[in-house]
Amino acid sequence: MDQKRLLKTIDTIASGNFENDFDLLQSVVDQIVRNEQFHVTGGRVWKFNASKKNYTLLFQTGKVKKIPANFSLNVKEYKILERIANERTILADETDKTLISKGIFKYSGSGVGKKLTVGEKKYYEYLLAVSSNNIDEDLRYTLNIVATVLTSKLRERYLADSRKNLIQDIDKAKELQRSILPEHAYKFHFYEMFGVTIPADTVAGDFYDYLKIGDDEERLGIVVGDAASKGLAASAEAMYISGALRMASNFQIKISPMMNRMNQLVNKIFSDDKFISLFYGEVSADKKGLFLYANAGHNPPIFYSKKNDSITKLDPTGPLLGPAPNLRYETDSINFNRGDILVIYTDGIVDAANDKFEFYEEKRLEQVIRDSANLSPKEIAGTILDDVIKFTTPEGSYQDDKTIVVIKRND
Repeated sequence: MDQKRLLKTIDTIASGNFENDFDLLQSVVDQIVRNEQFHVTGGRVWKFNASKKNYTLLFQTGKVKKIPANFSLNVKEYKILERIANERTILADETDKTLISKGIFKYSGSGVGKKLTVGEKKYYEYLLAVSSNNIDEDLRYTLNIVATVLTSKLRERYLADSRKNLIQDIDKAKELQRSILPEHAYKFHFYEMFGVTIPADTVAGDFYDYLKIGDDEERLGIVVGDAASKGLAASAEAMYISGALRMASNFQIKISPMMNRMNQLVNKIFSDDKFISLFYGEVSADKKGLFLYANAGHNPPIFYSKKNDSITKLDPTGPLLGPAPNLRYETDSINFNRGDILVIYTDGIVDAANDKFEFYEEKRLEQVIRDSANLSPKEIAGTILDDVIKFTTPEGSYQDDKTIVVIKRND
């Protein structure tokens, strides 16, 4: 039979909509046996059991004597099975007494599906065997083509299932992260704020949160963090830290001890190559506008004083969370007056690069904040993001998660 035509025939048969691998293999083998151009009188599919180190008969079809159900071949005793992983298709004299008693005098077997490793040896997930009056090289070519097409189809099914499961996991992660992140806009006494996270991937390693502190809710914690990786792993780390901070806010722990404990937690729970930068600050009902904060290796937030038309950076008061235990974090403070603005951001803003490998950087961000100082926090955040997008268009060589929280005192 012409090999290209054979390939097309098998591919057509195997391209149907099958519920599972079993249905696919059974349908293809059934049709091969029924199709006279293949010159095959019977067909069998065996499945490898790695724990038992044997092949068990999965199904059989054709006008041949039937082998007992669940009959198995031990790979240790049936040495020829070891050759199939290397040679794909084997034609040989049958040696098993039960199979010989069923009229199978010539062995014809071809490996199908994934290769499974047991010790130092590999075995195909499935074996395809046929009965034919002509156990010769033409049959070997035929079996090789059939096995190749079936392996391709099984791999497609496996990848499709993997993609489906991955998409479901990502969708769950997106929903979970979305449920944890707060509403963008928030008002607290004299302050108005707006936060937004834009993931570089499907989910983000950046996060921000607004934390009501104590039963009287006279203080509000604002946190922005950045896990040092991307994708699902970074998202999981970010959500873990966010949840821990929410729990800590219920106990009204002072800022420095809280940051010390967060560092110990990250160092203990995450692997040695993981760390997180974190900025945490608190506003209150205090009319003097006191803002207490700690900065664990995070990008220095930019504080704009409207009265003085000046910029102050809130530099780190301690190292990144995670690399080492027993580190110390100091608390610092500023005072908000009417019209003052604080912009907390992650490195996805200032490290955004254009196609000339130029970075956005803090100076440009400071100028945008000055120019938009009379706008609302939402408008300021939007102006910054628009400017970053313009700077990186066409898309530059480096893109990361982007988070901005803008706090403004209005009274």
